[in-house]
Amino acid sequence: MPAQSLRAALSGLTNARELVICAKGIEAGTLSLPLEIAAEVRPEAVAAVLTGPNFAHEIALGLPAAAVVAGLDRTMREAVIASLATPSFRLYGSDDPIGAQLGGAAKNVIAIAAGAVTGAGLGENARSALITRGLAELARLTVALGGRTETVMGLSGLGDLVLTCTGPASRNFSLGVALGRGESLDTVLSARQAVTEGVATAPALLARAHGVDMPICAAVAALLAGRTTLREAIGALLARPRRDE
Repeated sequence: MPAQSLRAALSGLTNARELVICAKGIEAGTLSLPLEIAAEVRPEAVAAVLTGPNFAHEIALGLPAAAVVAGLDRTMREAVIASLATPSFRLYGSDDPIGAQLGGAAKNVIAIAAGAVTGAGLGENARSALITRGLAELARLTVALGGRTETVMGLSGLGDLVLTCTGPASRNFSLGVALGRGESLDTVLSARQAVTEGVATAPALLARAHGVDMPICAAVAALLAGRTTLREAIGALLARPRRDE
């Protein structure tokens, strides 16, 4: 479900003892990650997140896929994997829920930027560079907030980022493409029924970042808010001071 609807959905549950959260994002206003919302609303429950590079329609077709079950309770992680894994759906456990959740949130924001680059016709070199530098931003944020670098390089980080920044079925990527072609945000969103998570997550992600250097995510937030144009955002990114990678 949409991350912004998670709190209301959890509030309506009764007798919840184990929760597997499938939302990706950061709650606007509270800046809470999904497991933080669960801990607040349903403190009696043991919770984990299911995340990774997964388009639901491909999983429904039985196509090969892999994902991560991230949580601090090892027994629950193993139980979830045993319950949900299939011959074509491979699950891995992780005891870094912070890193896993940040990957699922940030990739949507970076995918909007990747789509905008594509929609504006700036080429594959530009998109590749943007994805790579977006990964660096995610790594800085994850470490700053208590996650691990190796999580960023796994399925919930790099894996999900690559899928969302390149797959035409990605709602965040396709929204970016539309913006890159000159369509307005209101026009794109009004034509959609499905939620584009990166729109609400972008400003929340920056607020949660506590001063971490995230120029791509900041550019996306400014673009969505109408504080900058795509041309201005790209110019500002390219004009950043030169340094070693």
